[in-house]
Amino acid sequence: MRSWRVGLAGLALLGALVAARVPETAAEPRQALVLGAAQYDGVPSPVFRARLDAALELYRSGRTTRIVVSGGRAPGDRFSEGASGCRYLEERGVPAAALACETESHSTWENLLRARPLLEPGPVWIVTDEPHLPRALLLARRLGLEARGWPVRGHFSSSYRLRERLLYALARLGFTH
Repeated sequence: MRSWRVGLAGLALLGALVAARVPETAAEPRQALVLGAAQYDGVPSPVFRARLDAALELYRSGRTTRIVVSGGRAPGDRFSEGASGCRYLEERGVPAAALACETESHSTWENLLRARPLLEPGPVWIVTDEPHLPRALLLARRLGLEARGWPVRGHFSSSYRLRERLLYALARLGFTH
């Protein structure tokens, strides 16, 4: 059991070292893609709300002119993350014409894959939690997106950080996407 933990710790360290520097594109993106997180009966969870608020700030500051929000619905949900997020942003002054809602995805890979047709050509900000961002950028670039990261800071548990480092390392090694 101990060797299994040492192996996981090694993968986490590898992921942290590789994620330390993520290359970015030269052009400043004019669009943002908000990766989905939980919503509760149409109301974004605190984690999702933080991502949406970060995109809202990008929009209000004039750094972006378009926001794509992605995320499907869990079994039994009445609303999707994408639709809930778009409604949240519209209620805060983002015009519907500046929004696109992807409502079918259930994972980071699907968020990116299904949002890709909704994006305009050119670079895009990937808006997600700071621990999640290296993996999201890796996957976005695998899909051919010219992606830059917009990290959402917060107080994230050590287990969440470890999980993301492990998933990043596995994705980097080609075991997951």
